[in-house]
Amino acid sequence: MEQRVSFITLAVSDVALSRAFYVDGLGWQPIFEAEEVLMLPVADKVILSLWSVEGFTAEIGEAPASGIAPITLSHNLATEAEVDSVLAEAERLGARVQAASRREWGGYSGYFADPDGFRWEIAVNPGETGAFVLPATS
Repeated sequence: MEQRVSFITLAVSDVALSRAFYVDGLGWQPIFEAEEVLMLPVADKVILSLWSVEGFTAEIGEAPASGIAPITLSHNLATEAEVDSVLAEAERLGARVQAASRREWGGYSGYFADPDGFRWEIAVNPGETGAFVLPATS
C-alpha cells in the first residue's frame, strides 16, 4: 500500500449545518454534494468528506463513537498573524475557539471546533516539517 491518504471522512449530525460552516462561512468549494454527504478538496488529491451519521453508519456497519473525537485536523500557515486571523474568522462563524499561543515544541497554534466538535489546529510549525506542509509559493 502506498503511503498516502485519499479521503478523510467525518460523521456529522447535520450536513446542511456543516455546509453552512465550511462552504458559506469559510468559503470552501465543494467537489460533490448530496443530501447525506459534502465533499471538499483540501489538498492535492485529498478530500474531506462530511457524511451524515446515518449514511456513515449504513456504510461501515456501526455507529461512530460520541464525545470529543481523539483526532485533530491541522491547517498550517506561514505566520502567527495568519493563525490569529483564521481563529478570529472561525469565532465569527460561531466556532468554539482556544486562542493561539507559543508552544513548547517551537510553534504557535490554537484550536477551533466545527459544528460537530471536530477540532481544527491552526498553526505555524517551524522547521522542515512546517515547510513540508505549506503550499508552494510562486
